[in-house]
Amino acid sequence: MSFRFKKELLEALCDACRQVYPNEFLALLGVKKDKTLVEEFVAVPAEFGRNFSSYRLDLLPIDSSIVGSIHSHPSASANPSIQDLKVFARGKVNLIIAFPFDLKTIKAFDNHGKELEIVME
Repeated sequence: MSFRFKKELLEALCDACRQVYPNEFLALLGVKKDKTLVEEFVAVPAEFGRNFSSYRLDLLPIDSSIVGSIHSHPSASANPSIQDLKVFARGKVNLIIAFPFDLKTIKAFDNHGKELEIVME
């Protein structure tokens, strides 16, 4: 399944990443009626640090509109770590936004860690 992303959402996510820098940012990605258009993010209770971000699974909403996750890397690399790949297994589409947190430093991945094309609307 391929996903499209609202440009305004991606810009808001970049801004959120800049706000918590030098810590990592973490949130969930959601869809509405169009199940292939990612147009919202859901903030969840999470811990943020310089080299990590985490959330408790028992605090996540049970919501079929959640399709994946987004987190930032305070470095210039948007490539997933081994831990990132474990988190990706829970979602259909996952974003990593690397420093300096703009539209050019976003990468998307499927639940197996395969890089996906980012289509903005």
